[in-house]
Amino acid sequence: MKTSDEFNLVELPSHAPANFHKTATLRQMKSIKQELIALQDRLYAENTRSILVVLQGMDASGKDGLIRRVFSGLNPQGVRIHSFKEPTELELSHDFLWRVHQQVPPKGMIHVFNRSHYEDVLVTRVSGQVTTEEARRRFVAINNFEKLLQQAGTTILKFYLHVSEKEQQQRLQERITDPEKQWKYEAGDENKAKQWPEYRAVYEDVFEYCNPSSCPWQIIPADQNWYKAYAVANALRDTLAKLDPQYPHSKEERPKAKAMR
Repeated sequence: MKTSDEFNLVELPSHAPANFHKTATLRQMKSIKQELIALQDRLYAENTRSILVVLQGMDASGKDGLIRRVFSGLNPQGVRIHSFKEPTELELSHDFLWRVHQQVPPKGMIHVFNRSHYEDVLVTRVSGQVTTEEARRRFVAINNFEKLLQQAGTTILKFYLHVSEKEQQQRLQERITDPEKQWKYEAGDENKAKQWPEYRAVYEDVFEYCNPSSCPWQIIPADQNWYKAYAVANALRDTLAKLDPQYPHSKEERPKAKAMR
């Protein structure tokens, strides 16, 4: 796992480092999950800060599976998952961040964005809906938006799940041949695979312009599901440990919960 000081995805590894072995890593993962459960419980009880986890990646990079592996077992009262689909007519009648702001985590919560506000400077650029000039303006808006959330007490973790072009093509093919995965198949999946170079270019742009030191992008090798889940869980555990949330001494000391945003 690394932050995106370098932006050429072709040169970045999509496999686990050589010193990581699956069996040992899975054992570590069990220990990390137990720590996450305890830390999340304290964050929820403390009710003063929140965490936003942003997951981005090419199609078939494994965002859904990662969510299951990392967040299963946590207190469901304190975790919300939101998937950003194609905008509705109502959402399109507002600015591009309007629908996103409604899903940010209130105090005490961990919210996970399966795709996110970055879709509006990624998919829209590849499809030609947004020009490079408009994307640059949106980068500024995104940086200001994330800064606002941080000032309100939200820690932001941004993960790009880096799957290789070869692995992506194999996983997309499984959506055709594997009965358990056929429900994921969408018309146009083949075209998306062919657009890997275009998506790589717009992602590299995002890493360059929306990569402040306060919430940098973390590039996660995603060809191996066991390592991908470990890397994200480990980063989340380290973040929660640094925040070190504490149980209030009494219910009266717990800040009153505000309405969900």
